[in-house]
Amino acid sequence: MKATIAIGACLAARALATDPITPDKVEADIKTNELQRNLWNLNKIARDNGGNRAFGLPGYKASLDYVLERAQTRFAKEMDTWIQPFNHTFEQTRKISVTGPEGESVYVITLLYNHATPVPDGITASLIDTPVDDERGSGCFEDQWTGIDATGKLALVKRGICAISDKLKLAKAHGALGVILYNQTPGTSIGSATLSAENIGLLIPVGVVPLEVGTAWKARLAAGEDLVVNLLVDSIFEERETWNVISETKEGDPNSVIMLGAHLDSVQAGPGVNDDGSGTTALLEIMGSVKKYKGFPNKIRFAWWGAEESGLIGSLYYTSKLTESEADAIKYYFNYDMIGSPYPVYAIYQADNSGPGATGLYDYLISQGKPAYYGGFGSSSDYVGFLELGIPSSGLFTGAGAPEDPCYHLACDTLDNIDWDALTVNAKAAGRLAAEFALSVEGIPARSTTTPNLRGRAKITEQFRKWARASEKAVIEKTCSHNGNQVI
Repeated sequence: MKATIAIGACLAARALATDPITPDKVEADIKTNELQRNLWNLNKIARDNGGNRAFGLPGYKASLDYVLERAQTRFAKEMDTWIQPFNHTFEQTRKISVTGPEGESVYVITLLYNHATPVPDGITASLIDTPVDDERGSGCFEDQWTGIDATGKLALVKRGICAISDKLKLAKAHGALGVILYNQTPGTSIGSATLSAENIGLLIPVGVVPLEVGTAWKARLAAGEDLVVNLLVDSIFEERETWNVISETKEGDPNSVIMLGAHLDSVQAGPGVNDDGSGTTALLEIMGSVKKYKGFPNKIRFAWWGAEESGLIGSLYYTSKLTESEADAIKYYFNYDMIGSPYPVYAIYQADNSGPGATGLYDYLISQGKPAYYGGFGSSSDYVGFLELGIPSSGLFTGAGAPEDPCYHLACDTLDNIDWDALTVNAKAAGRLAAEFALSVEGIPARSTTTPNLRGRAKITEQFRKWARASEKAVIEKTCSHNGNQVI
């Protein structure tokens, strides 16, 4: 009897080891409860580590270890896994506050790479108003500052249209000590943004307040009142190490690779369950499926990117280090960033060379009754470096900000911020396309080598030089500062 059981077990193991991959099998392997399990764990990691999984903080390292335990430990026989370390300028606002004219505490958020005020007193100064221009953007151009002497004051500026850093540079040029930036839409769901590492040392402190606060203060200034407010920003800049996780199937040709990517970090403001725990869990479950199968000629590579929320740093670092032959080997890149928004759209990234990757995602979602549509690439997720190198790319996106994701970049991006049906159908779509391309890359356009994308590597490399210079500057200024904060 024991011999019979042993023979049966061996036959079953041999059958599994030679089980060929199919899109139907991978689709069927992806289960909502397993996607939920990963997100429950990522949410707990954030909860146990200060409420986030952000670059440079303990929650990111714990998230990294979670992925490695699966890819490097449990799947070591089927997957080759490594980490790719890199350094980047870590920024953190340890405290921000705005105190209004009557001494009231005002709701305020910070921005990435916000500059410090003197600590602990902050800046106390009169407000000076700036004109509103909802067509070109308020405070975006030099002519909008004509006749404004902001010397020694805090400039009141409306958000929107142009880069916030442009508004801050102009305010600084006109003498402002800082900026009170009021949001362009109502309410306290104020989305964060980045001022960019390359602007370290070039800006002045800023606090972002609700539209209602800004418009009320603007009306009082127009009536001739002198409004004295206080802005306190306690922030730091310093270089820290972080990591990408790369894992690929042992099966398949290393010169013909299908790549799937999601970012592993969250913003500092919240746990990032949708952004981008949703992409992270999808990749984990697809990996758990494809590692079971054999018989596919094209290798499948998974990437969990670090420091995406700081400016796509991990993916840009990865693409900047690819040789020409390594870039040629990546036949297609799929990006999965925010694929479980609570009020989802079903956007599919499409460009001239997206080909069957985009159409395959579209066809599957339509077959499942989802209102899928094609959308263009922007510049705000990890596909950027691959597009710059001319690598055919696509991916899925279910929306950021209201109404699709009201908890975007906020502390409420928790397990309650997921549409489980959207996440499941998108993960299945991603799994099907990975399996299809693992079996055949026929019909995929060749990597573009005759377009402006040829400049991609040079552009990416120069960007890293800028970040490196900014990082060095941050360290120098921190060293030279009397109170341990950057010199403004």
